[in-house]
Amino acid sequence: MLKSMEHLRLGISFFKQGCRAAGLPVLHIFHAGAAGAFAPQSGFVTPLPWLTSVPDVRFDKHTHNAFTDTGLDLWLRRRSIGKLIISGIRTEQCCETTARVGADIGYAVDFVTEATLTFPMTHAVTAVTFSARDIKTRTELVLADRFARIVDVNTCLAGLSGHA
Repeated sequence: MLKSMEHLRLGISFFKQGCRAAGLPVLHIFHAGAAGAFAPQSGFVTPLPWLTSVPDVRFDKHTHNAFTDTGLDLWLRRRSIGKLIISGIRTEQCCETTARVGADIGYAVDFVTEATLTFPMTHAVTAVTFSARDIKTRTELVLADRFARIVDVNTCLAGLSGHA
């Protein structure tokens, strides 16, 4: 698994290049809120500095998943897209929730944990701190074979060869 922001940057860059080479659209989805750090006017709702390529389309979401209020489902269905490949930030929050909702509404989902990012979290009651690796492992556990196929970047890209 990728262990640092630099590895994440390299993994996502390699991943996006592979999707583009296969002729697949690349979408950016950002969380946008009414106030605070997620408000568009805050200046923080932007791609990470190394995410420089222009997406085929950008959606701004106001919930944890990418479907509820974005028009994403309609956009995908109008293009007869039935499979999602999910990567991004935060593994257990936006990425996992999007995978669950996507599977529930009929999409096949590849979850590329290697190309997701999260941060350690401390349980409010037990004070146990879960590492990013712990959180990613738990996310894979609850998604696998129920909501998504868990794949690494190379396995996902190898499966795209027939889509170009």
